[in-house]
Amino acid sequence: LAAARRGASIALANKECLVTAGELFMQAVQEGGGRLLTVDSEHSAIFQVLENDQRHALERIILTASGGPFRTWTLDQMRDVTVETARAHPNWSMGLKISIGSASMFNKALEMIEARHLFAVEPGQIEVIVHPQSIVHSMVGYSDGSVLAQLGSTDMRTAIGYAISHPSRPPLAVERLDFARLARLDFEAPDETRFPSLRLARTAMQRGGSQGAILNAAEETACHAFIDGRLAFLRMAAIVEEVMDEMAHLPPATCMDEVFAIDSEARRLAALRVKQLHP
Repeated sequence: LAAARRGASIALANKECLVTAGELFMQAVQEGGGRLLTVDSEHSAIFQVLENDQRHALERIILTASGGPFRTWTLDQMRDVTVETARAHPNWSMGLKISIGSASMFNKALEMIEARHLFAVEPGQIEVIVHPQSIVHSMVGYSDGSVLAQLGSTDMRTAIGYAISHPSRPPLAVERLDFARLARLDFEAPDETRFPSLRLARTAMQRGGSQGAILNAAEETACHAFIDGRLAFLRMAAIVEEVMDEMAHLPPATCMDEVFAIDSEARRLAALRVKQLHP
């Protein structure tokens, strides 16, 4: 935030700061006159295909999601999810917390809110499509029906290199796509019965206020409870929704001290609910 206020060029690797304090952060970027690029592969893809002189024609942003390790699991199967099965991402190599977030699709929920702030679009303009191969990193749809996409291998060096070196593209030793060997590219709608996190992201965006910060804090608390064996995988979303509903009356934060206070209260309420389920 201090770098944004000073007009620095920022390669952002932390989506949570936009989810929890997006209005404050983007205001600091605009007032500082700096540049903000994200190293999330999905948002990097959008930056790369979004034509600035055609922003008026932007119709929708389409974030792709692998679907995680439970894409084909039934709801009954997901009742018995363990930490070990949840951490096994099919395409990307990630840490434990973000792997669990991918499995629950809460990571994608955060990316939806992040996109709302980064690209100044309405909640209804943000879509999520499941793409198991993770070759198409995201897409932008325009008012003439055209859809532009960025494709690449599952290697974060591409997004990181673009954020650091923009507008140039330095040579990178990443695997090149061999289209002759790509057997297929699949796309399917996400199942929000099994993955209610996406619905909660839309709720947070539509309500506005401090709902992004509340969702993030409650999800982190619930996720750590799952990792510790104190909460079932499918109960995480229920905890988050209950805390979001209880704190829905809060207005937008006007400073970082208010953001921190809201974050602390959401964590307290989420922890209380976990304790009630697992005394």
